[in-house]
Amino acid sequence: MRRRHFITLLGSAVTWPLSARAQQPAMPVIGFLNSGFPAERASFVAAFRQGLKEIGYVEGQTVAIEYRFAEGHYDRLTSLASDLVHRQVAVIAATGDTVSALAAKGATTTTSIVFVIGSDPVKEGLVASLNRPGGNITGVSVISSAIVSKHLELLHELVPQATVVGALLNPSNPNANFELSDLQSAARSMGLQLIVVRADTESGIESAFASLVQQHAAALLVEPDAFLLDRREQLVALAAHKAIPTIYSRREAPAIGGLMSYGTNFADVYRQAGRYVGRILNGTKPADLPVMQPTKFELVINLKTAKALGLTVSDRLLAIADEVIE
Repeated sequence: MRRRHFITLLGSAVTWPLSARAQQPAMPVIGFLNSGFPAERASFVAAFRQGLKEIGYVEGQTVAIEYRFAEGHYDRLTSLASDLVHRQVAVIAATGDTVSALAAKGATTTTSIVFVIGSDPVKEGLVASLNRPGGNITGVSVISSAIVSKHLELLHELVPQATVVGALLNPSNPNANFELSDLQSAARSMGLQLIVVRADTESGIESAFASLVQQHAAALLVEPDAFLLDRREQLVALAAHKAIPTIYSRREAPAIGGLMSYGTNFADVYRQAGRYVGRILNGTKPADLPVMQPTKFELVINLKTAKALGLTVSDRLLAIADEVIE
């Protein structure tokens, strides 16, 4: 009898930990949706993970992440978003472009969504207001229409003799129409002729630069766009080859030889998005998290490239630059 009693206790001791483990909650899963390429987004993904970590979530330990990259094919985003909803992820981080956020919003009205976009989320119909988003969606918004007008001002200051300025837009990006309207107004106020070229493929970028040369564009600004950001090496090389002073929206371009960039630090934007996702996993509702907007913008100038183009950077620009690459 004692032997039987011992075996019973032993059986309980063996089965109790298994039962306890079975009752532990499953690791939450985040869906990471992005319009670009995984290799080109590595630094942003790392910043997103850092934001999660600051709230207490570490990938592979306390949270899992399902990645979906459209690789510049915006038409894939709808199916990728639907796939994440079918996977029953806890939160979708819709990043890279407004199209990603719209695809996620169209795929679900119940799964929480945190976006990273370059347009006004109220105008895009994503949220009811910045302070009170409502529904299942919130995030970080970098309103790029204001940035592109500033691009034109900075470019005009650096290359004052340029009266014909080009603008490279991605026709697949819905933000392009808003940005173009602001650009045209800014160009008129400065007495500049604006030449608009469009490209959403590598060959299209080649053709766009050929058109700029034919139309005697003396300077160029590149739209803040995910696809164009991923093609920065091609853009920087073409701008150097055609000797066209060019301004970009991300510091990654002057870091590899581009002339100048002006925009927010997107690594920090992705970190903030990661923090929001972590807070939602902790129980905060998206409707209670106001849409964040960056307050700091960075000007980066590559002096070596300016010298190669025969440009003199004014003392004022050097003084206000956040970083000067020599």
